[in-house]
Amino acid sequence: MNNATELDVCEKQCLHQDRIERVRGAMLDDRAAEGLAEIFGLLGDRTRVLILHALSQGELCVCDISAVLGATSSAVSHQLRLLRTAKLVKARKEGKNVFYTLDDEHVRQLFAQGLEHVLER
Repeated sequence: MNNATELDVCEKQCLHQDRIERVRGAMLDDRAAEGLAEIFGLLGDRTRVLILHALSQGELCVCDISAVLGATSSAVSHQLRLLRTAKLVKARKEGKNVFYTLDDEHVRQLFAQGLEHVLER
């Protein structure tokens, strides 16, 4: 095997029934698969990744995030709305400002592990 396409497909068709049954028994249901696909889809945008990275450092208001990213408050608010809908971030209002944090420790770990994976290459 000397090229990548040879590594992408079995040369001989065979089934490992024990493995197939084990994996079938652990497969995600449609709702869980859709939810996970949505989260990973949202993480596929550079601006949203930068917002999550900024929030991994601590709570920030929309104005602060805009300044860090060099983007308009409107553009940042749009991205935050998508992240909030997916429960990746949460917001709290204080006077006339809206402050954001990562939604919970799961989001922090997901982001940290993804970043660690990218940086170890």
